Amino acid sequence: MSSEQDVTPEVAEAPAPQSRSGRGLSSRWFLIIGAVIVFNIIALIFVPPFPKGGAAGDACAFPVCFIEGTLEFPAPHVVWAPEGSEQPSGLIVWYPSISSTILTMWIVMAIVLVVSILMVRGSKLIPGRAQNVFEWFYEFLSDFGIGLAGPAARPYIPLFAAFFLLILFCNWSGLVPPVGRIEELRAPTSDVNITIGLALVSFTYFEFQGFRRLGFRGYTGKFFPLYEFKNGIAAGGIALFVGLVELMLEFVKPVTLSMRLFGNIYGGEVALGVITALTIAFVPVGLLGLEVMLNAIQALIFSILTLMFIVLAIESHDHEEGHVAEEAMDSIHGQEPSSLQPAH
Repeated sequence: MSSEQDVTPEVAEAPAPQSRSGRGLSSRWFLIIGAVIVFNIIALIFVPPFPKGGAAGDACAFPVCFIEGTLEFPAPHVVWAPEGSEQPSGLIVWYPSISSTILTMWIVMAIVLVVSILMVRGSKLIPGRAQNVFEWFYEFLSDFGIGLAGPAARPYIPLFAAFFLLILFCNWSGLVPPVGRIEELRAPTSDVNITIGLALVSFTYFEFQGFRRLGFRGYTGKFFPLYEFKNGIAAGGIALFVGLVELMLEFVKPVTLSMRLFGNIYGGEVALGVITALTIAFVPVGLLGLEVMLNAIQALIFSILTLMFIVLAIESHDHEEGHVAEEAMDSIHGQEPSSLQPAH
């Protein structure tokens, strides 16, 4: 027995794999933070702030000039305009020109398209790493969108994914120098003209889908349920009132889509610019990480709302307005609403 005990080797406890991964993860975060700090220092050296209306290299007094030199005002800078034309002043610009936000958006679109094509080029049954990542990401967005909007949203998942990717990288572009450091480049979604354009594209699409799926009479019947007057003047009037409220809300949708996105992105850039100009590098790094997360959330909110608006547009109300009117009339007469009454 003693010989067997002597031969049996002692098994040493292996170090917990979590500790190694934890150390590796923490070291990666330190490398990322260090890279961001070095990148900001290099950007400050080669593209320092300069007074508004001045030229690069002009003396810039701290802190007012640093803040004003870091911030971009809501009106976009015009990169190109037709000869002899005069740029109008104001936040919303209806002007045939190429602004800094449009130029940056074109660059982002080109990068997203090229990278997406390269990732899925030569698709195979057994995918490689890039194709696997792309397919996993698309399936994740598809499951997420269908889980929120239902099976009716399945045909519109490509549009949902396209909106999300475009807005996500447009939001993130403002966090990467030299975007925002030079006048010719600026985060597209920090310009209200770009967000209004995106919202109008979304609005046009889901209104078109509503007319296409339900027809002119069926879609307008959701807002003008004149057929409910056969149940009485009061029921028809209430149903018509509900429909008119829904009609007004339809025109509020593009306003909320555009202003929510613009306000969050531009406000985040203002906060980041002020903090970067007034504090040491470690503080902006923390705010930069927060902005990365918030920008992703804003892109998801815009794309999800677009998907939900499409599903609502193609959904037939049938006689829902009539049920609302009947329940309102029942409550007026002190009766239990018909929808709550037990079936006979």
